[in-house]
Amino acid sequence: MRIAFFVNSIKGEAGYYTTTALALAGMARGHDVSYLTPGDFVLHPDDNLMIRATNLKNGKPKKADAFISALQGDQAEIQTINVSEIDVLFLRNDPSEDADERPWAAHAGAIFGRLAAERGVLTVNDPEGLIRAQNKLYFQDFPQAVRPTTLISKSFEEIRVFIDEQKQGVILKPLQGSGGKNVFKIASSKEANLNQIFEAVSGEGYLIAQVYLPDATAGDIRLFLMNGRPLQRDGAYAAFRRVPAKGEVRSNMNAAGTAAAVEITPKILAVAELVRPKLVEDGMFLVGLDIVGDKILEINVFTPGGLPDIAELYGVDLTPEVIIALEQKVEMRKNYAGRISNRRLATL
Repeated sequence: MRIAFFVNSIKGEAGYYTTTALALAGMARGHDVSYLTPGDFVLHPDDNLMIRATNLKNGKPKKADAFISALQGDQAEIQTINVSEIDVLFLRNDPSEDADERPWAAHAGAIFGRLAAERGVLTVNDPEGLIRAQNKLYFQDFPQAVRPTTLISKSFEEIRVFIDEQKQGVILKPLQGSGGKNVFKIASSKEANLNQIFEAVSGEGYLIAQVYLPDATAGDIRLFLMNGRPLQRDGAYAAFRRVPAKGEVRSNMNAAGTAAAVEITPKILAVAELVRPKLVEDGMFLVGLDIVGDKILEINVFTPGGLPDIAELYGVDLTPEVIIALEQKVEMRKNYAGRISNRRLATL
């Protein structure tokens, strides 16, 4: 089959990305791999949806860095093809990366992904679900039992009152955004630089004030779910602890966080089970949960990363399991000839 990975930009891809690992796993199983970016869709007057797919001219590099080098260099070429020529459109872009400088690009994947799904292309995560998950407000639709106490507001006065009500302090962050940008720990509403922090975070829109969980000092646990269930093989879970750098409140890997092995307990699995029904309902094929204790800090439905770290930590590469699941879905789609919706198929 042919898998097209939708990303923010070709030049922004890296060998250590989970998308790279998935692309290599797809090629290792004999599939063709293409890359798309936000400007690569063309809808013709006759309603044909075309894509400008970046492919490698020849060869299938087996090493991540060699693959990315080829993709970004002279070995790559762009072919304009009908979207029906691909079997899977895997949406793997981070909308927040484009929100400021290229707002038109932020949700192009979900918008055109919906058109691709209507034309019979298996599109994951389901674009309709991704449209509903455009910011962290999506998290509020999940059971209260898994959510830390949270206030969402643009009112500094409301947030000050909320901070004073939380003995452990709060985490302040923008409603839009990812990667740990503009995330602050606030101990008291009397902090000297609080107004400057408000100004920095509110420049991106609404603010989230979330009660600080003391267990977060040890980092959070990134757990992958596929088809609503923890991704695993032979008892090895796709999970790791994201350990924050010394003096850092954020555990994000791009904020100097590091990966460490973690044991998946029944309590963690119970948290995952609580969010499973909605993820399945929304067609969220591959998702990353960020868990502290029995609470979820975030649900990453766009670009959950860390599968290469998991392979390095445990010696177990789980990317083939993802590709196998896609193979099965493509076969189901052929057998049922469009009688199962893309959203349902995405998590079967």
